[in-house]
Amino acid sequence: MTGDGSEITLRPGAPNSAHRDNHTHRDVTGGWLRPAVFGAMDGLVSNLALMTGVAGGNVDRTVIIISGLAGLAAGAFSMAAGEYTSVASQRELVLAELDVERRELRRNPEDEQRELAELYVGRGVEPELAAKVAEQLSRDPEQALEIHAREELGVDPGDLPSPVVAAVSSFGAFAVGALIPVLPYLLGAVALWPAVLVALLGLFLCGVLVSKITVRPWWYSGLRQLTLGGAAAAVTYGLGTLFGVAVG
Repeated sequence: MTGDGSEITLRPGAPNSAHRDNHTHRDVTGGWLRPAVFGAMDGLVSNLALMTGVAGGNVDRTVIIISGLAGLAAGAFSMAAGEYTSVASQRELVLAELDVERRELRRNPEDEQRELAELYVGRGVEPELAAKVAEQLSRDPEQALEIHAREELGVDPGDLPSPVVAAVSSFGAFAVGALIPVLPYLLGAVALWPAVLVALLGLFLCGVLVSKITVRPWWYSGLRQLTLGGAAAAVTYGLGTLFGVAVG
């Protein structure tokens, strides 16, 4: 019943269209967002730090370019391999636990049904209603498995992250991020400051982009990435200068 005294008619399988259109969520379980964001940031920061460290040693611009391109290639492949292995291992672990749950549902269906009912009771559902809900949901073995996986493991069996997607996203994002500080040199720059300026601008813009999919203000996210990347570049430049002087 609404505030004006009228009743709301509920139709199974037909939610209010206005509510449905205004209450949608973005995909937060996909395997591409985290490696893409992390890869782009890592590519920018690590290659900027690498190039400033090498430049601090007062070397020829060709050496800086080679170092930047080598850092791009090595980092991109390393990130892709790491993401693939990490996501694949996590996926295999989840699949193994799903097999355990599937066997338990087959061997001890009543115990699993009781376990599900107790879980709903713990969340405030009346015991009698919880038992009925658990009994109905347990009639379909695959549905029961999906529910137990979500409630006990916190995963959706039909929406597990893909190792390939994570690896490709990480590789591409890292390569793009790592290329940014190299571009000024490839276009003819002979000093370090254009590369630093472009890279810091890239870090700020990446932070702003990240803010579009989070709750952080754009300026906060941008300045955070700018500060972290700038600090890394400053430290490695100082080390490069120190070691260059010592070796020289």
